[in-house]
Amino acid sequence: MSKGTKAGEKRTLPREKAKEILTLRNEYVPKGVFQVGPFIVSKAKGAMVEDVDGNEYIDFAGGIAVLNIGHCNDAVVSAIKEQADKHLHTCFHVLMYESYIELAKKLCEITPGGFPKQALLINSGAEAVENAIKVARRYSGKPGVIVFENAFHGRTTLAMALTSQIKYYKFGFGPFVPYLHRVPYAYCYRCPHKLTYPDCGIHCLQRIEDSFVNYMAPEEIAAILVEPILGEGGYVIPPVEFLKGLRKMCDEHNIVFIADEVQSGMGRTGKMWAIEHFGIVPDVLLAAKSLGGGMVLSATIGRKEIMDSVDVGGVGGTFAGNPLSCVAALKTIETIERDKLLDRAAKLGNMAKGRLESMKGKYEIIGDVRGLACMIGVELVKDRETKAPATAETKAILKKCHEHGLLIMSCGPLHNVIRFMFPLVITEEELTRGFDILEDAISEVNVTL
Repeated sequence: MSKGTKAGEKRTLPREKAKEILTLRNEYVPKGVFQVGPFIVSKAKGAMVEDVDGNEYIDFAGGIAVLNIGHCNDAVVSAIKEQADKHLHTCFHVLMYESYIELAKKLCEITPGGFPKQALLINSGAEAVENAIKVARRYSGKPGVIVFENAFHGRTTLAMALTSQIKYYKFGFGPFVPYLHRVPYAYCYRCPHKLTYPDCGIHCLQRIEDSFVNYMAPEEIAAILVEPILGEGGYVIPPVEFLKGLRKMCDEHNIVFIADEVQSGMGRTGKMWAIEHFGIVPDVLLAAKSLGGGMVLSATIGRKEIMDSVDVGGVGGTFAGNPLSCVAALKTIETIERDKLLDRAAKLGNMAKGRLESMKGKYEIIGDVRGLACMIGVELVKDRETKAPATAETKAILKKCHEHGLLIMSCGPLHNVIRFMFPLVITEEELTRGFDILEDAISEVNVTL
């Protein structure tokens, strides 16, 4: 990686080649397609990226948690090339292929629960969500779904309805799918009930029980759809009792428990699935993002009796479970297991959180540091007592990071949470350099509060 600026050095964005390409982008691509910044990639490997002007970046965004095993993993690239010489597409509905079936078997083996399972392979996280709801409704014969505030489940019609945040995911796209009931998530740093954990007694669970009396009947609820850790909603980790209580609620009322692991799964939290940290087993688990190692793929995996309740032709898709994606996913899982990336996620997460806690001790703008292994969120505030969100300051910090070669993103309904999605194969030196850039940016913005 040469001729441009190195990570850590300031650069003006965009530069010459990027400006030319961005002119075409603005002419031919809708503005609704969001961009983090004026970055046009040329090549990427591991946790490092080079743009078309030769500028170097350390990647803390990972394609939005898609690149847990890094950019262009050698084993994945080789598997894709080998498969490309055999067949690119047959449609599993027309000509079946072994890699689809092998991957379905592997996913059933590595997801929680010793009961018989089946796996449906599709394309996007939103498709995994929609198919989970379809299957739960068909299995239970009930229409209702409980979802949570600050949740994100996708941008298609049903997934968008399940998503909480209006702007910009839902604004102007209604009316939405009915029979959805939204309840507060256990966001303890900003408790929706103004209580304090653990003295609250997990009041958010009681509110759901109360709602069974006031405005929804559990006999009409097919599923509870929950992210074990909120992703776009702010990288929020709920108390163990919250998810355990939801599992108990599902058991008592014959409700399907669906764990959306699209962003939290595939090793990011130091376990293959985030739900494993909470000691419960979902009925259905959703995987996507890092599942394909950079290829387009998602999966809905669940109890056999639930998944097999759908009539022939009720699920699937022309490109669902593409053979290139299937072989990539098998190699991705093999890489995570062989290279012990779950252990590495825990080690890197400890390093990252140690550095962030040190920053919190120095900079008042950091209100909360939270995370499991490498799924970490840092919430920025103008005042630690009032917790007024430092939204503009967060934007300024990200801009300074980008100008110095660190690709990093925010999240949360108040747009004041910096999230960390660096590949689990990032070197310790790259990680340290990235945090040096981040701390310089925070220190500059912090003094202006």
